[in-house]
Amino acid sequence: MEYSPPPLFKQGPSALARLIFFVVLAIALLISDARFSTLEIVRGMLGAGLYPLQRAALVPRDIFMGAADLAVTSATLRSENAKLADKNLQLSVKAGDAAQLAIENAHLRALLNLQSRATTEETPAEIQYDTRDPFTQKVVIGKGSQQNIQDGAPVVTEDGVIGQVTRVFPLQSEVTLLSDKDQAVPVQIARTGLRSVIYGTPKGDTLDLRFVPISADVQAGDELVTSGLDGIYPPGLPVAKVLRVDKQADTAFARVVCVPIAAVRGARQLLVLHYNVNVPPNPIEVEAAAAAKEAKENKGKKKAAPKAAAAAGASGASAAAGASAPAPVATAPAKPAETPPAKAAAPKAASGAAAKPSKKAHAPKPASSGAAR
Repeated sequence: MEYSPPPLFKQGPSALARLIFFVVLAIALLISDARFSTLEIVRGMLGAGLYPLQRAALVPRDIFMGAADLAVTSATLRSENAKLADKNLQLSVKAGDAAQLAIENAHLRALLNLQSRATTEETPAEIQYDTRDPFTQKVVIGKGSQQNIQDGAPVVTEDGVIGQVTRVFPLQSEVTLLSDKDQAVPVQIARTGLRSVIYGTPKGDTLDLRFVPISADVQAGDELVTSGLDGIYPPGLPVAKVLRVDKQADTAFARVVCVPIAAVRGARQLLVLHYNVNVPPNPIEVEAAAAAKEAKENKGKKKAAPKAAAAAGASGASAAAGASAPAPVATAPAKPAETPPAKAAAPKAASGAAAKPSKKAHAPKPASSGAAR
């Protein structure tokens, strides 16, 4: 008996053949998509079509997380609102004091006939990314020379100084943070007015206040602000606080460890300052520049002297040659008379005899036979 189905109910190719076909098709699609990206359009269309379904499936999760965030956010907003209200009150008091001090400062400067020290302008910027070098503390901001960012400009936040612009590109700028080991900022202690220089550390978590004598009045908790004597940082910007003071008897300077006041790594929005100092130039630098300019001019004169002498000698030689040259004659010269060949050859013979003398030339000429007779 035959158990095969009738021709009307045939099932097509076998299961093994279909498995091999689909496996080969899948491998071919994988290779073509990996090498030539042939399924990007199909993938995009499928993603666009399935996006509404994905959003609908995520609605319960979004509702639950939104309710939790609402409860947490309301409590956080209340606490932050209270902190901001207190800070706003403090800043309003300080703003009133600053306005009064500014008026008094302007009056005193006008009374003493002193010029205003500096003008400061701000340019807001935002950090785009960190640099790739893990051994430096640098970031890149989204403002450059097209936005009038200057090389060396200080960078601050609402809390204080966080760095300085060290490289400027057309649309971006590189900022070296305050915690970098090669960054230095001139500061002074707000309580005592002691001036020094603060540096970053290799780890980048603390700052090092250098060149502080052991006998100096430095205490933990003292605030350090910019001194403004370098002509780059405006005076009075908060920089750091003293964390620890180590005084050792075998060294002339104390080791002062500080921490930054502003969040150096936590800031996102920054302010780039354009600080213009109305101070006359340093006389030592002016004298050095004048001496260098004078030396350069003397060197140029020494190089030009031989050339002038050579030019004078050439002009004198040309003048002498012009004086010795005969004057041109307007009339045509007369045609010389023709000489016989013997007479014309005589000068050549005489010149040859004078050039090469011989014994025969000095011998007496013998008398002719006619004379003897």
